[in-house]
Amino acid sequence: MNKALTIAGSDSGGGAGIQADLKTFQELGTFGTSVITALTAQNTLGVHGVFPQTIEAIEAQLDAVLSDIGADAVKTGMLFSDEIIELVAQKLKQYNVSNIVVDPVMIAKGGASLLQDAAVEALVTKLLPLATVITPNLPEAAKILNVPEMATLDEMEAAAKKLHALGPKYVVLKGGHLEGDEKSTDILYDGENITLLEAERISTKNTHGTGCTFAAAIAAQLAKGDEIAVAVKTAKEFISAAITHSLSIGRGIGPTNHGAYRLNNE
Repeated sequence: MNKALTIAGSDSGGGAGIQADLKTFQELGTFGTSVITALTAQNTLGVHGVFPQTIEAIEAQLDAVLSDIGADAVKTGMLFSDEIIELVAQKLKQYNVSNIVVDPVMIAKGGASLLQDAAVEALVTKLLPLATVITPNLPEAAKILNVPEMATLDEMEAAAKKLHALGPKYVVLKGGHLEGDEKSTDILYDGENITLLEAERISTKNTHGTGCTFAAAIAAQLAKGDEIAVAVKTAKEFISAAITHSLSIGRGIGPTNHGAYRLNNE
């Protein structure tokens, strides 16, 4: 059984974070483990509280999982502070972890901050150089690069190249926020070649947890031995199915349907 570890925040609403990652791992046939960096009081209406875990608690979780069970791939999500980022980077090196998927979670769908401003530098200098692949959306990429948000595909391609220069082996820059496009186009950049990954843009408000789920799907496929291009293609199909069959749960932004990809392929 291939194993995937998520290092992220807990979403009490079940649509994003640790909960979304574990559902995704399970759906894609990997055994999921977790390290919780922060508890969030969260539902479809937004984030109502963020409660970071202590460094000691996070370190104990990391050591417990990696010293015994190990991980064929690791996905990071909400890390919140520079201290947590530095600890995670240290432990990933200590345990010689490969297949590291970094989802640079910064802002919740409702606008709540999930990464302190002071932690962006630590993310860039400590974690991105260790990453197999990073999966920022357009606002996250703009924050990392300290530039205005991209508005065209050409600007996205230029940003992907700048992100690659920060150290990750691969960059997947997600174009879901690009306005006026009938398709949702992501860019995969390997340092030499640009690959466009297109899917139909789906009209729904229920998109909570899409970034977490997409990155977790990449991690699951890497854990199973897929090459990066295959892993990203499968993840794109997985999240497209999850959004297409999204769930109207709660009074706000509902979650995606993590079971849709499996059900569509049965």
